[in-house]
Amino acid sequence: MKRCVFLTFLWLPVMLFCQKKSCFMVFSAIEIIRQDIPYDSKELFVFTFKNKAKKPMMIESVQTSCGCTTAEKPAGPIARNKKGQISVSYDTKRVGQFVKSITVTPNMGDPVVLTIRGNVLPEKQ
Repeated sequence: MKRCVFLTFLWLPVMLFCQKKSCFMVFSAIEIIRQDIPYDSKELFVFTFKNKAKKPMMIESVQTSCGCTTAEKPAGPIARNKKGQISVSYDTKRVGQFVKSITVTPNMGDPVVLTIRGNVLPEKQ
């Protein structure tokens, strides 16, 4: 019994350390849903985040799941405790429902996957 308790206390800090995730970017939302998007509109999905790191951070890359989605990242560094944004646009000439993912890779911490969902209405005749 003493051995089990000893091993538990020995491995507990190791397990907690390994499971700790770095969260330097805190997003206000990781999914945006829009219904009834007009055909061929120029709507943007804007994801805002705050830099919780102790130093300025850069967004190294932003990748979308397909060519029908484009994303823009901040050009320069985001200072500590300041906000930044990722602007995403979807080709609204594609009618119907969609779900697309955007992977944001910062220079520190883990990548974050954002999601946009919606429904593009048919063209009005």
